[in-house]
Amino acid sequence: MALFKHVNELLVAGEQLPVKNRDHILTGNWKGHRECHIEPDWLLIYRVNEVEKEIEYV
Repeated sequence: MALFKHVNELLVAGEQLPVKNRDHILTGNWKGHRECHIEPDWLLIYRVNEVEKEIEYV
């Protein structure tokens, strides 16, 4: 859970995630969302809502 908390803190601060997290934009049905790797087999899908200033996790 500490790894998720660290990624969350970076996202909330508006900072770029480290390269090891392989953050990238999703397409198709997931357009508008992003995905990053907390661990190689632990993925996080999220969307940053700039209007509401919040991060929505899926």
